[in-house]
Amino acid sequence: MLATADAAVQLSTRRKRTGNGWNTPFIGKNRNTIGSDTPPPLDEIYPMAFLVEKDAGAVVKPHFHIADQYQVVIQGGGSLGKHAIGTVAVHYTDAYSAYGPIIADERGVSWFTLRNTWDFGAKYMPEHRAELRDARSKIAHREATCGPLPPLSVAELAALNTVTTEAVIEETADGLGTWRYTLPAGQSVTGPAPSTGGGQYWLVSAGSARAPGGELLPPQSLVFVGPDEATSVMTAGPAGADLICMQFPKRARN
Repeated sequence: MLATADAAVQLSTRRKRTGNGWNTPFIGKNRNTIGSDTPPPLDEIYPMAFLVEKDAGAVVKPHFHIADQYQVVIQGGGSLGKHAIGTVAVHYTDAYSAYGPIIADERGVSWFTLRNTWDFGAKYMPEHRAELRDARSKIAHREATCGPLPPLSVAELAALNTVTTEAVIEETADGLGTWRYTLPAGQSVTGPAPSTGGGQYWLVSAGSARAPGGELLPPQSLVFVGPDEATSVMTAGPAGADLICMQFPKRARN
């Protein structure tokens, strides 16, 4: 599966107010958009991506999910558990790994939630502690973080003269890993082979870029590449590109 989401389109057509911020679906359905009469898509691989925007001082209680996930802070700041978060900070958790609280500072905070399988919603602590304890026999707690990685400015993009690659979360034996790429205008980069992991998201952090055969995507746009797809080649637009590729681990699904 290959899916793209243009940030300008999604934010202008799908952004909805919530109790303490905004929520915008980007790729796939989630528990807020699927509809009460539609069965959840329990495919082995099902991309779910949405943007969460929280007002200043908002608090999300500690919780966990039954799906692996990335959270990518793209604006504002605050804290996630013991970690200070800013733009762009990447936070990965395995399924059944509790984290939080998430606390927005005076600027508020915005992040992408990225998953490669369906999730039914947050399991808050301490109410679901017994369920979390039971899951430990199958999946151990794992977190991985990097950043902040401030997006390159227009001037910094213009000054690029070569493609750069940096592993910001080193790849593990099961394929989990995150890479940052910077590309001069019109240049291309080949990402990691999707077959080594459980699917990967690409974020346009600055500039613009296109996936093979796709339209040029502005900042904060997403591309999802499934594990059965060909290795992705991303091409920078006329102002260059700052890209982050986040790959999920490959695991057997029960």
